[in-house]
Amino acid sequence: MWVPIVFLIIGLTLGLLTNFTIPPAYTNYLSIAVLAALDTLFGGIRAQLEGKFVHTIFISGFFFNVTLAAFLAFLGVQLGIDLYLAAIFAFGVRLFQNLAIIRRLFFDNLQKNKKKERIENLSNKKDN
Repeated sequence: MWVPIVFLIIGLTLGLLTNFTIPPAYTNYLSIAVLAALDTLFGGIRAQLEGKFVHTIFISGFFFNVTLAAFLAFLGVQLGIDLYLAAIFAFGVRLFQNLAIIRRLFFDNLQKNKKKERIENLSNKKDN
């Protein structure tokens, strides 16, 4: 679980410490790349909570998603259509799905821990 959080902290730190402005012509590319990166980040957190996290899958997925998103935006510009909107929609849907699953897994784990505590408390009372 620490790898996605470390990358998020590194990215936020670099973003806040640099005084770099993006030209308006590239804002579509950046918005898609950020959305793809967030999708990968939350996918990594979800995989960790499900016990399926693999570092190489996470890192390769991050770079693949960002590259694919930028390519779709570039292709759309070349064709004269707003193809980046399809990428925004696809990554946005996945982002919200991952967040919903993360929330569900979090509360399921919370309930399991509470049940475990109750069972331990009852077991301790019987022993005393």
